[in-house]
Amino acid sequence: MTLTRPKHPMPDEIRKAIEARGLMAAYEARPPYQRNDYLGWIARAKRDATKAKRLAQMLDELEGGTLYMKMVWRSKGSKTET
Repeated sequence: MTLTRPKHPMPDEIRKAIEARGLMAAYEARPPYQRNDYLGWIARAKRDATKAKRLAQMLDELEGGTLYMKMVWRSKGSKTET
């Protein structure tokens, strides 16, 4: 059985925020499930303040490159310290 999540479209305001911070390459380097999860997570926020906070978290995590939803994440191309 294959489970699939609904695919969330990217709203213009999120695209603009990603582009304004120069993070589109970092966003596109993330696996599709992460990109989709971020968009759905932001869209589910009821209050504008919550949406803004979630967007800021996503942008910070993309910029840092080592977190996904506050969990440690390493891209397949990143080197790990031993």
